[in-house]
Amino acid sequence: MSGLIENGLVLPVMEEFYSLQGEGYHTGKPAYFLRVGGCDVGCFFCDVKESWDARKHPVVKTDEVVARILDNPANAVVVTGGEPLKYNMAYFCNELHKHNTALFIETSGSEPLSGEWDWICLSPKKDAPPLPEILNLANELKVIVYNEADFQWAEENAAKVREDCMLYLQPEWSNAKQMMQRIVDYALAHPRWRVSIQSHKYMRIP
Repeated sequence: MSGLIENGLVLPVMEEFYSLQGEGYHTGKPAYFLRVGGCDVGCFFCDVKESWDARKHPVVKTDEVVARILDNPANAVVVTGGEPLKYNMAYFCNELHKHNTALFIETSGSEPLSGEWDWICLSPKKDAPPLPEILNLANELKVIVYNEADFQWAEENAAKVREDCMLYLQPEWSNAKQMMQRIVDYALAHPRWRVSIQSHKYMRIP
């Protein structure tokens, strides 16, 4: 089994479903979502802590996942976690690119990049900072804002990404009411930044 995991032929799958992207640049776009189990970043505000322990989620053949993705009408997939880059995603990406499927990943950037992606959404975390290689490749930087100190963290990462990388500030859900106005004010004062919200929670969709 270890060889299959190392080669990306199986993945621990927490959940998969067809829905709308709720956050960041692609908000509102239909896509197939694949949530991979396993994460050691351990953000205290994580709203999917059940994804952390990969042992709690079934190991599924990557070919079976690919087949289900190809059966969705959007011909696009968002891979998230947990932390999907804990696994070798090269085989997964290669198989889907054969069918011209658009591949988006959401990652903390704390693990080496594998696979070829059409869009990399980097959401950096202080306890496990992103690797330089992913900072250089990110199409979108999405920083979760829980308190005032997170604005400085956002700027530190914004200074390391490419000039054409899209910059987003997103309130942490449990503290959104307290921080939303501060985020709006910050974006108005620093117009490089845009504001992202978890619109899927308002729409009551997965």
